[in-house]
Amino acid sequence: MSKFNAFLNRMLNFIRTDIWRITEKELSQTRRIIYRFIKTLILAVRGFYEEDLIVKASALTFSIVFAIVPLFALITAIAKGFGVEKMIRDSLESILIGQEDLIPAIMGFVERYLQSTQGGLFIGIGLAVLIYSVMNFFMQVESAFNGIWQVKKSRSLIRQFTTYFSSILIIPILIVLSSGLSIFINTAVAQSFLYDVLSPVLRFGVKFAPFFINWLVFTAMYLLIPNTRVRFFNASVAGIVAGTAYQIFQLLYIHGQVYLSRYNVVYGSFAAVPLLLLWLQISCLIVLLGAEISYASQNIQNFEYELDTKNMSTRYKNFLTLFIAYIVIKQFEKQKPPLSSTQIADNYNLPIGIVNQILTKLVEVSILVEVFNDYSKTKIYQPAIDINQLTVNLLFNKLDSHGSELFLSNKNELLDAFWQKTLDIKLRNEENTTQLLIKDI
Repeated sequence: MSKFNAFLNRMLNFIRTDIWRITEKELSQTRRIIYRFIKTLILAVRGFYEEDLIVKASALTFSIVFAIVPLFALITAIAKGFGVEKMIRDSLESILIGQEDLIPAIMGFVERYLQSTQGGLFIGIGLAVLIYSVMNFFMQVESAFNGIWQVKKSRSLIRQFTTYFSSILIIPILIVLSSGLSIFINTAVAQSFLYDVLSPVLRFGVKFAPFFINWLVFTAMYLLIPNTRVRFFNASVAGIVAGTAYQIFQLLYIHGQVYLSRYNVVYGSFAAVPLLLLWLQISCLIVLLGAEISYASQNIQNFEYELDTKNMSTRYKNFLTLFIAYIVIKQFEKQKPPLSSTQIADNYNLPIGIVNQILTKLVEVSILVEVFNDYSKTKIYQPAIDINQLTVNLLFNKLDSHGSELFLSNKNELLDAFWQKTLDIKLRNEENTTQLLIKDI
């Protein structure tokens, strides 16, 4: 038992600390893949709890329930304009697969919603409710994704409106193109002499198609919804994982309807409502977990030396701050191209998370300035002060004095006097220190 406990402690220490001290440059290609997988899994599981994904999934479930009828009504109204209403209705009903008891009711709501139109256009309160419902749903989705990606700023309201409703306009077109292409391929193959040869492949293709479509849809969501740049590889990895999980859940849910029949005894026809909410809740949870995976896989390097960074001494942090400021200043003095945070981290084998944290602080205290490089699409850093005036004391003075001071309301003479003595001591120390320029270190 003692050996088992020791082994368990070693594993926990490895997961919490040791694995984050191993950078990818130290690993072979095979080990790099294995370590990336382990780190991504750890971050995704941790994010699942720290980001309260269950609560966020519940909020999205409410938004979907509120928006499902207006959203379907809008898509159906657009489909009427293209003359493909029947095809679109069939596709929308397939989205609610496993909800056979609710499909007629929902589509009935959609029909009555459309009856309040004139010439296919919603008017008055109906239009306002529709726009609010759809916009609120998409804004909730974007907010959830931005929260996972730690993006503070959402898209502008105008950009949200144009993006969301452009997407809705494209949905019927994609459904028609997909259905038409499927009919064309099936007809062409059926008339071909290769039908007997290709039939096993086609049968496999029919079974595999839902997985492939889910992969594409989920990848597109993780690529486009967050208001930040997401790399295609990371979005596709998360799309494959989440899309597969969603399809498996769909199959289990449909086949599990038989075992959930006891709800019909308790709730009667109302049983479809809690089952729908359960289906939506788990579906939203899978979507958000996929977003967490895409974030974790793209930002693994930000978590290197994470525990050490949190427990870093003030002296060592000051040393790294001075060193990074020195690198940026020397680059400027030698008239070399400014560096990005990634270049600084790679060139000097520093954890990117620490580099980003220090650079952000130096920009906040106006030691450095952040510039967007249109050519490389990255942020680069330059001195914000004349480097012939930028001393070590000036740097640390700005760091020390940044933030709120003298905000306590319970002032007394001893407190005021002690504050003044502290400033005097600091001033005397600075006067006894050579005014050393950072660039001359």
